[in-house]
Amino acid sequence: MAQRSAGELVADAKSRVENLTVDDVVTELEDENAVLVDIREPGELEKTGSIPGAVHAPRGMLEFYADPTTPYHMDVFDRDRRIILHCASGGRSALAADTLAEMGYSDVAHLDGGITAWIESGQPTTTD
Repeated sequence: MAQRSAGELVADAKSRVENLTVDDVVTELEDENAVLVDIREPGELEKTGSIPGAVHAPRGMLEFYADPTTPYHMDVFDRDRRIILHCASGGRSALAADTLAEMGYSDVAHLDGGITAWIESGQPTTTD
């Protein structure tokens, strides 16, 4: 198997998943069926805050949180919901959205540009 860089993996994932802008996410979050999932590490949330209403599920446990057969399953991961993922800049969330699609989640997307784009566009954050 050929070696691939992280950037190549992210580019491939972005070609397969739905890439949302900040404005798209703002609009989508008006739908009660949509949930925003922050997959960053706890230290990242402490540094930059989080998007109001986002559920925290660090990337390292995502597959276990999303799998209803594991003891770690989080109810927010429901295959009938719109799942929107975000990270710091959009790389990890693209990979994670691609993984959720492989797990049978059909209505999944990610915030391209992550919380960095969110903050740069002037959207609010919280430090809860």
